[in-house]
Amino acid sequence: MPERTSYAQGTPSWVDLPTSDQNAAKAFYAGVFGWTYDDQPMGEGAVYSLAKVRGHDVAAISPQPPEMAAAGAPPMWNTYITVDSADDAAAKIGAAGGKVLMEPFDVMDAGRMVFAMDLGGAMVAFWQPNQHIGAGLVNEPGAITWNELITTDPSSAKFYEQVAGMTTSTMDMGQGEYTLFNVGDQMVGGTTPPQMEGVPNHWHVYFAVDDADATAAKVTELGGKILVPPFDTPVGRIAVAQDPQGAVFSFMKNAPQPG
Repeated sequence: MPERTSYAQGTPSWVDLPTSDQNAAKAFYAGVFGWTYDDQPMGEGAVYSLAKVRGHDVAAISPQPPEMAAAGAPPMWNTYITVDSADDAAAKIGAAGGKVLMEPFDVMDAGRMVFAMDLGGAMVAFWQPNQHIGAGLVNEPGAITWNELITTDPSSAKFYEQVAGMTTSTMDMGQGEYTLFNVGDQMVGGTTPPQMEGVPNHWHVYFAVDDADATAAKVTELGGKILVPPFDTPVGRIAVAQDPQGAVFSFMKNAPQPG
């Protein structure tokens, strides 16, 4: 179901991009995915730009925190995983081998979150929804279609099981087995080792598109880079891109689902 009104605990439900040039990033993603924006005040003159597709929230772009900018950290997409209680999740993070980076806090009436690092060093947010459930639309062009933990540490999967109740299974992708994250009988994400040298452990974001090749051409036209040109997989045609500010993301034309 592309339109969502809730997410079960353990399901990636939101992504956002703190970036070094918010206006430029907004223009780039609007050109690539057709996003429009609803700017919400964050305080101190900053805005949290909710990206919309057909009136639904699908992602957000915000200014990079000053400390990240000062450290020269590249912009990166964040993945948020729904939990029933941010405080309960925070209490489990240390015992699961991770580290709490920001203690649980309320985001006005939108929800409550804790920002953490898993035991492999990948950063992740756990989100307890209130008025904001996360993305209202998924798996359609311009919306999130997959979240993937890219990590050199296979034991990281246990961290998510202990903190958010996710389980794992494997699927044959033709080129070897792929590890899936599951909530109940639903596939909610995956995890895989880095495919290129020097890639830090991180949660990677995939957006759905109508045409992967046309989207790749648009990315280049708008000043981004194609890091991995479109290629076919059993689940769809995928490419890896980098926006003009340096954030890396993927997009895919999903394979037709069996009827």
